[in-house]
Amino acid sequence: MSRNNQSRLGLDNSPEHEDTPAAATAAVGVAPEGPAFSWSVPTEFVELPSKGVFYPKDHPLHHKTSLEIRFMTAKEEDILTSRTLLKEGVALDRMLQNILIDKSFSVDDLLVGDKNALLVAARRTGYGADYNTRVSCPACGTLGEHSFDISSPPCKDFAQEANESGVILNPDGLMEILLPMSKAQVVCRLLNSGDEAKLAKQLERKTKSKSVGGTTLDSFRAYIVSVNGDESVFTIESFIQNMPARDARHLRNIYASVVPNIILDQEFTCNNCGFETEMEVPLGVDFFWPE
Repeated sequence: MSRNNQSRLGLDNSPEHEDTPAAATAAVGVAPEGPAFSWSVPTEFVELPSKGVFYPKDHPLHHKTSLEIRFMTAKEEDILTSRTLLKEGVALDRMLQNILIDKSFSVDDLLVGDKNALLVAARRTGYGADYNTRVSCPACGTLGEHSFDISSPPCKDFAQEANESGVILNPDGLMEILLPMSKAQVVCRLLNSGDEAKLAKQLERKTKSKSVGGTTLDSFRAYIVSVNGDESVFTIESFIQNMPARDARHLRNIYASVVPNIILDQEFTCNNCGFETEMEVPLGVDFFWPE
């Protein structure tokens, strides 16, 4: 939702300004023979998919439904093209932190779905609502140009998903999930941007050292808070190591279905074979670094 940015752009031509041009220009030190022009970066309010429900009570975003961001400028482009920041993998986070109006929290604190909504909105303010990228057809494999509209991606209805899956959303922003095989009651928290970064680094270390094991157990360790009311690390680790495969799959699927996020599924038609399908918008490197 965009704000009324007419006055912020210095384009307010209301009668009261026209009545006293000399006084207005003198006040800002501009010669009266030329019109005054000032630039203030416009802002936009972005709806948060989480509606603030999953943040702790003492968090600045608890029950906050939207956040205000500045439009991207050349300064943000410099951040996105900084070799140092790109090498460290923090260019997007630094850019996002820069355009947030509310500085009372870190980008690392943002839930993943909320961060995605802000990133898409930021990209739209910087490069427009049309996202042109190369897409491979799922049917014939042909790689071709396709344009996606990112003007107003809807938010997932996490409350409905939770209700249909039998998940309890408690007042502390946690999810209570009953597993089908063990009948264990597992309480989970939602991962934030900082958690995702840690998991990515763990995977990178394992890949470099050729360690056995994927990300599933690490993800469980990151978001499981308690098992049958027991919050001890020993109990949670023991349960994770011995969880039936059916329970593990159920937990992964239910968690993913309830996590709030924006919906980026759009219609795709292959120009080569005519194949039609609904496809998730591929957020490639050209999303923030278009040619």
